[in-house]
Amino acid sequence: MTSSTSEMKQWMKTLNLTEAAHILEESLLDAQAKDWSCGRFLQHLLRYELQKRDEKQRAKRMKWAAFPFIKSLDDFRLEEQQSLSKRQMEQLRGLLWLEHTYNIILLGPPGTGKTHLSIGLGIEALEKGRRVSFVAMDTLVHLLKTQGIARTSQVRMRRILDSDLVIIDDLMFMAMDKSESNLFFQFVNKLYGQVSIILTSNKGPEEWGELLGDPVITTAILDRILHKSEVIKLSGDSFRLKHRETIFGDF
Repeated sequence: MTSSTSEMKQWMKTLNLTEAAHILEESLLDAQAKDWSCGRFLQHLLRYELQKRDEKQRAKRMKWAAFPFIKSLDDFRLEEQQSLSKRQMEQLRGLLWLEHTYNIILLGPPGTGKTHLSIGLGIEALEKGRRVSFVAMDTLVHLLKTQGIARTSQVRMRRILDSDLVIIDDLMFMAMDKSESNLFFQFVNKLYGQVSIILTSNKGPEEWGELLGDPVITTAILDRILHKSEVIKLSGDSFRLKHRETIFGDF
């Protein structure tokens, strides 16, 4: 490496073009061999820098989303879910609802694809540069109760509140006492009108009151969640049972 190349690499790092600096020598050789113009050479370096930055940002968003598993909308067995049409799936995939801060409520028995669908939509949003957070209801209650004393909970809650889309899985998985219901209301109130929410639950909104414990808080929560929302009721047999793996067969 010549002194001028070394100097250019240092300048690029100073300008925070660190990714492009890594390929400078290789790119100079390509430019000479292929007789690139100055503009073509500069375009090559800048495109590489932007591509690597996008990859890093996507990886960071994916890490912060905290999905329990990765499944796309393309993996969703739409042909086995009669309650959701192909047209409706494409409307969900288009994310216009996210731009207008609508909520999506996914209801249905266990195993009908609620969590899969919510993660698939989360990944679609993430790929378009949106910040997404996935949190199970029991985890969310724990975070709400400990954010005042635990730094890890504070950091996680800050990321959730800074998201463009928050996915709350198994909303009515556990009954809450009055203090927990109040914390959940405060959380929903902070998101209201600012952030889209996807909720999954095996119980309809009419049953949420018995688990939230307080009818006044339940009404306030429902008012904010249902104000701008689409309720999708998934039906059918459990995908997990239908497509379960067995130890008996060919290996």
